[in-house]
Amino acid sequence: MVVTINGKRYWLWRAVDNEGEVLDFLVQPERNTKSAKKLLNKLLKRQGFAPTKVVTDKFRSYSAEIRSLGLKATHDRGLRANNRAENSHQPVRRRERKQQGFKSPGSAQRSLAVHAATYNTFNHQRHLLSRASCKVLRTGSYDAWPSRLPRTDLSVHPRSYDHFPLS
Repeated sequence: MVVTINGKRYWLWRAVDNEGEVLDFLVQPERNTKSAKKLLNKLLKRQGFAPTKVVTDKFRSYSAEIRSLGLKATHDRGLRANNRAENSHQPVRRRERKQQGFKSPGSAQRSLAVHAATYNTFNHQRHLLSRASCKVLRTGSYDAWPSRLPRTDLSVHPRSYDHFPLS
């Protein structure tokens, strides 16, 4: 995904699991083998295990880097195989529009890290759940949210509406 920051094009590399949760991402000025290697190494360190299947677009640097890392995973680059990753760009585009663009690659990386954690916590695949199940999951997400915030921000809870002035 291409993101324009201060008039320059940057590539947003994303890793998404089979359920649509964002595992990791990286903002890089180039789309080359070095960037693919950086993302895959970062992802393998964070996850702690090698995947059994990797789905990517048809960019050749992925297959070169998967071979050089010695992964035994099957590499799928077929038609419409990476739709889940492509659809995960939509919340990022919405966030980018709300912020009126990103100001620097570092701020993009930081704000998207927070956005991904929030999105993964509160996004439930509603079409697969009954209303009662979805309500239970949403309540659990709201209750778990304060434990994920830094210690200083515990006063802000998504359910607390007393910070909105009523008049």
